[in-house]
Amino acid sequence: MEYYHVILFLLAIAIGISAVAPKIKVPYPVLLMIVGIIVGFIPGFHYVPIDPDVVFLLFLPPLLYDATINMSFPDFRANFRTISMMAVMLVFISMTAIAVVARLFIPDISWPVAFVIGAILSPPDAVAATGITKSLNLSHRTNTILEGESLINDASALTAYRIALGVATGGIFSFWEAGFEFIAAIAGGCLIGAIMAIIFCYTVSKVKLENAAIISLNLMLPFVAYQFAEVLHVSGVLAVVFMGIVIAKRAHKNKILSDITRVQSKPVWSTIIYLLSGLIFILIGLEFPQILRGIPLTTVFSLMISAFAIFFIALIIRIAVIFRHKFRLDKIISIVNSDGYSEKVSPEHAERMRQVKPLTLKDAFIIGWAGMRGIVSVATAIALPVTLANGEDFPQRNSIIFLTFLVVILMLIIQGMGLPLLIKWMKVEVVEDDNPEIME
Repeated sequence: MEYYHVILFLLAIAIGISAVAPKIKVPYPVLLMIVGIIVGFIPGFHYVPIDPDVVFLLFLPPLLYDATINMSFPDFRANFRTISMMAVMLVFISMTAIAVVARLFIPDISWPVAFVIGAILSPPDAVAATGITKSLNLSHRTNTILEGESLINDASALTAYRIALGVATGGIFSFWEAGFEFIAAIAGGCLIGAIMAIIFCYTVSKVKLENAAIISLNLMLPFVAYQFAEVLHVSGVLAVVFMGIVIAKRAHKNKILSDITRVQSKPVWSTIIYLLSGLIFILIGLEFPQILRGIPLTTVFSLMISAFAIFFIALIIRIAVIFRHKFRLDKIISIVNSDGYSEKVSPEHAERMRQVKPLTLKDAFIIGWAGMRGIVSVATAIALPVTLANGEDFPQRNSIIFLTFLVVILMLIIQGMGLPLLIKWMKVEVVEDDNPEIME
């Protein structure tokens, strides 16, 4: 009961801000975070600390599941090569680049700790992406790519984080062991997600349950799948995401949920996601003044410089990789449209490939710009251990947490507030009949 009244107060603020944000043309998550920072500086305010376990178990599963279950499976499948490239290759490139910048700008930091920072700050956040882009004038395919990337990249980033953290706390890095752990985490998470989805679909289709029971069971699923996967040391994120994909596919194909159940469950999920999303961003802002008070003033300026450098390099790397992807896709399309290609493949395959639509320069730039970090990075930083395996203090733990907050705030403010202006300046138009791209 210690934080009961504070949580109610913060929820009331979040609800009030949702009415103000559209009028002042500021993205809802950004405004929530700014208000949280202001409230956090009020003397004597009983702030609510962010508990990483609560974030990963209470907040993350339902937010991931809701975003996945509402995503079109055909669109996700058609864009999977693009999404997987961004969720895996781009994450590891960003992690390496951020680690190099951290090693250069932060004094006396080791390479393992630098890679821990890189893993913390490499994945764009699903909550931040959907919270800012859902009300903007983006094409359906752009939204699918951004949401799909942010759903999957947490798995690769958190796996990389565990490996880097193990080395930083006294372990020995082995490329083969790290690769096996990464593959096992992905495969295990997908397997658990598939099993949970099959059990749910079978139960709903074979057992006569009331609508309220089905909705309650559906609400429990992401929490159970995430926790089960984490207990087995595989990716809880992928377990939730893959489960949502399978359920969405089977629900659409086999109609396992009645129309009445769908209608009744939608407002339940909408309310839960609305409250959780609002609370998350205001808690990020609320935590910042507390972290700032624990940092020596002599290091604040250097950490701010480091945060700007990391923000800049992460943004540049992302845009560069996206544009490389676009030009590679353009090259594939030119080959497909050549006469020689049609002679080497079946007419059906040639026709399907000719329907591939390239990323426009506007799409590529917007996808590159809209890569904000958020609550996962913050929770991962706070979850850093206090001590190493030998009992010594974890090197510069408070500075890493403060740096993470700075980067997240910079990205949410600069990229989040800049995205609507960028869309308006580029005169982006929604094309409702976007053809999905198919990467080879």
